Order: sequence, then structure tokens, then C-alpha cells
Amino acid sequence: MEKEKGILFVLSGPSGVGKGTVRQRLFEHNTDLHYSISMTTRQIREGETDGIDYFFKSREEFEALVEQGELLEYAQYVDNYYGTPKSYVTDMINAGKDVFLEIEVQGAIQVKERFPEGVFIFLSPPSLNELKNRIVNRGTETDDLVKNRLKEAQNEIRLMHAYDYVVVNDQVDHAVEKVQAIVKSEHCKRERVENIYKKILEDESLC
Repeated sequence: MEKEKGILFVLSGPSGVGKGTVRQRLFEHNTDLHYSISMTTRQIREGETDGIDYFFKSREEFEALVEQGELLEYAQYVDNYYGTPKSYVTDMINAGKDVFLEIEVQGAIQVKERFPEGVFIFLSPPSLNELKNRIVNRGTETDDLVKNRLKEAQNEIRLMHAYDYVVVNDQVDHAVEKVQAIVKSEHCKRERVENIYKKILEDESLC
């Protein structure tokens, strides 16, 4: 029987919606997902670790990687670059392992153009007011930056139609359960497994 390829799962949504928290809680469970760490030029925040939360690069380093074609996707968001190293993702999928990306919306749209067979999950806030509270409670953004993020969030929510699933992050545990259910159901889709059984259907030796 042919080996099933891995699946690329992409989780994205507006800044402050809780993508990182959902991803961290998801990986605290027993999972076969392999997390692909994103790369960014933004400043490291308190409690974050280079190589675990993100690969933190200078603007010059990031732009050099773009020129070398080493990123699967990249986007500029509020004056910072975000991107995904390409080789890790493709190698893992070809080896039959599932890859999980947590990236910004602009990046997710790029990935969908290159990997339309991936599974795209939009993490949505319960309301714009709740999103504002989460951003403000970070204590890391100025009032002007908060306004910019909320305006950008509205634009990103308009792109929801480009995704396969929408998960409302009202409670983290509920959101994680929904993502887990999506992962399980995707492996049972007929179009993903029918090629694996093609040889069985063509084998007439036992008939």
C-alpha cells in the first residue's frame, strides 16, 4: 500500500486572536502534528524564546532569505516581516508527517496559492471588542498601534471565505478541541485516501 502523504494544516487569524495560545495548548496534547516555526523581524517579547516561538531575524537577514527563495511565504505586517522556511514543510509532508503552521493571514493566502491541498483554519475572535481587549491587555502596543491592528483585523476577517474552516476562539480549550476534530476528519476524507487503495482495487489476483 502506498504511503499517505502528510497534510499541511494552516492556522491563522487577526493579531491578538490567540493563535499562539491555541497552538501551544494544542501541542500540549498527544499529537502527531509537527510545528513549523515561523520567522519574523519583530522584536522579541517577554517570555518568548528564539527558535521556539519564532526565528527572530534582522530585516537584512530576512530579505536575503527572500532573495534566495528560502521562504514558503512571507508578509509584511505592521512594519515587520513574517515568513515560513520552505524546506522543513515540504520535507515533512513528503515523509508522511503532518505539518502545522501558525501564521498571519497574508501569509496563509500565499501558502494556499502554492499548497491548495492544505487545510486552512481561520481563528476568529468572538467580537471585535473582545479582540481589542485582548490586544490592550498585552500591554505591548500604543493606542495608535491598537487602532491599526483592529482596522487590519476587519480587513482580514473579510478574507474568511478563503479558508476551509472557521473556529471561534471564545474559550481556548473549545477552540483546541475543534482544531483536533478537523485534523482527524481530514485524514478520513475520501479524496485523500482513495489513491492509497487504488492498487487494492486493481489487484485481481484474489478475485
